[in-house]
Amino acid sequence: MTATETANARRWVQAWKEAGPELERIRAEEIRATDTVRAMEQLDELFTHGALSLPVRASSGLLEQQFYFSRDRR
Repeated sequence: MTATETANARRWVQAWKEAGPELERIRAEEIRATDTVRAMEQLDELFTHGALSLPVRASSGLLEQQFYFSRDRR
């Protein structure tokens, strides 16, 4: 690393040290303020829509993924 890159990295780390606690405070506040029942209702609507509008798949795709991974290894 050059001296400039090292200085930039140190500034980046310092910025996150300062921002981290404030971001965590905001995250915790948003979690406390969330209307869990409303969020669950909204998610239920999305899952229901997906279940009714998308065809059932015969496979999860995991076997096909493994096939491509093993083929690419060769």
